[in-house]
Amino acid sequence: MPAETFYDQVGGPETFHRLVHEFYLGVADDPELRALYPEADLGPAEVRLRMFLEQYFGGPTTYSQQRGHPRLRMRHVPYAVTTAQRDRWLTHMLHAVDTLDLDELHDSMMRDYFTRAAYSLVNAPDE
Repeated sequence: MPAETFYDQVGGPETFHRLVHEFYLGVADDPELRALYPEADLGPAEVRLRMFLEQYFGGPTTYSQQRGHPRLRMRHVPYAVTTAQRDRWLTHMLHAVDTLDLDELHDSMMRDYFTRAAYSLVNAPDE
């Protein structure tokens, strides 16, 4: 029997649906961050992020099946991501993590990943 993944340990699909939905509620109310999302409806972005995070944390590989290799940095190159935008993104994502009520280890691991990923995507100077 395969070992239980991080994805399974934190509650599987329900946890990632809650996390990503809460994150996009914050994005929708943040005009500066919302400007980074060209689609009028945040729904498709929410689905893509959820699939990506589920795959990253050991869940279904639907993201790669539908969209190919994640290539996280490359997919963000068309957008000017500043340190200010990074910080706004992290604020909303870490708030979303707060709503999950994870145990200390899983909470810490998730926050670490989001922080490292957000810092790695900065590709433009602040104005």
